[in-house]
Amino acid sequence: KKKKKKKAEKKKKRGKKKKKNRKKKKTTLQTDMLRVLSAVRAVRGALPRRALQQQHLLHTMPALPKVIPFLLADIGEGIAEANLLAWHVKVGDKVKEFDKLCDVQSDKATVDITSRYVGTIVKLHYAEDEMAKVGKPLLDIDVADDVADASGLGSNSTAESGEQPPQSGASSEEAATAADGKNKFLMTPAVRRLVREHNIDLKQVRATGKDGRVLKDDIINFLESGPSAPAPATTTPSVGRPAPVVVQQKDTVVPIRGMQKAMVKSMNEALKVPHFGYADEYEMTELVKVRNSLKAAAEKRGIKLSYMPFIMKAASLALHSYPVLNAHVNADCTEMVYRASHNIGVAMDTPNGLLVPNVKDVQNKSVLEIATELNRLQDLGRNMKLGQADLTGGTFSLSNIGVVGGTYLSPVLVVPEVCIGALGKTRKLPRFDENDSVRAAHIMEVSWSADHRVIDGMTVALFSNLMKSYLENPASMLLDTR
Repeated sequence: KKKKKKKAEKKKKRGKKKKKNRKKKKTTLQTDMLRVLSAVRAVRGALPRRALQQQHLLHTMPALPKVIPFLLADIGEGIAEANLLAWHVKVGDKVKEFDKLCDVQSDKATVDITSRYVGTIVKLHYAEDEMAKVGKPLLDIDVADDVADASGLGSNSTAESGEQPPQSGASSEEAATAADGKNKFLMTPAVRRLVREHNIDLKQVRATGKDGRVLKDDIINFLESGPSAPAPATTTPSVGRPAPVVVQQKDTVVPIRGMQKAMVKSMNEALKVPHFGYADEYEMTELVKVRNSLKAAAEKRGIKLSYMPFIMKAASLALHSYPVLNAHVNADCTEMVYRASHNIGVAMDTPNGLLVPNVKDVQNKSVLEIATELNRLQDLGRNMKLGQADLTGGTFSLSNIGVVGGTYLSPVLVVPEVCIGALGKTRKLPRFDENDSVRAAHIMEVSWSADHRVIDGMTVALFSNLMKSYLENPASMLLDTR
């Protein structure tokens, strides 16, 4: 009993000692915290607010390394790599937050990459026209100045260096200059291939694209008319002389990248689908009159009114009666999804190649609203600024190849959509009226392709006839417009 009592007393003493030590440690920690707070209060009045915010960040966040890698972030759709189109900075440039660093082109769209840091460019990991990997460094930035001088954030870091950041509106010769002093020009891989094939000196080409970009039309105009500089005078008149033919000197191997790579994937998927074709003539005479009467009113609102908004609206009205043509089918063709929205895609020829952006919710839009959205998409396409939201989510497609030429066509499906139409060129042709008299008529041939696994020919023909009736008598669209 004595031993047990003595053991209990020792245990009680140890407990009291531990409690006393914990209390002592707590008091010491509180004292240290008070000292830190006192020190902060002592310097608070001497630092500007921005510096205090940065000081708080430095106390609560781990210190950044002097040079940090800037990674290419995931740009969506499971894309693993992107083609680096153009740099807007070079080694030694000072950048601020949201400054434009480069343009990259994925299989889906062109994306601007902007800076998240304030600092100096130390290294560029890729040259233009190389494939950059998602999650890998694009460039290295020295952020030492950002951490060391908090009061200078976002204000005069560029002014102190005596250099100006590259401007988005700079010309092609000013927008980017290589470290070796050679001029670099902004262009897509397709245009770059044309330049290589024809051995063109880009200094003689007049660039008309945004940010001084060299467009495909610029190269074609150069090949047809020659350099923009005046040619030396000759004794032989040049009027009527054909444009010189540029002969390719050697074979050129060009990798398939960007939009071309996306087209390869899309066409391979489409070839797995059995296509059903159907074509018909649509008389556009009445629609030509309606469009001409409304064109001036639309221009007063700043809208360019073409035939396409009327055609898209007529297609949407017909889809209400044949919703199966606005469906998607899954990969193994075991189920279909009837899409509620009529997101009608329109194929466009852009400097990046053929793209199919879509106008969302056509069923809820007026003709002028559709025209406004088309104008926006066309402007973005010309400037290579179409984004993921513009290029995804389509449910039904139309190809307006008729603006270039052609009559009857054979469009290829945009999988997983089940129907696509191709519009031929509208031509003025002789036709018989009800009195067997010959008259002039505006005729457009329309060709359809459908997924014959789930769509039968009768459905396509009936849909086409209904859409044709709307376009041949535009006033009838008022009866069904919601």
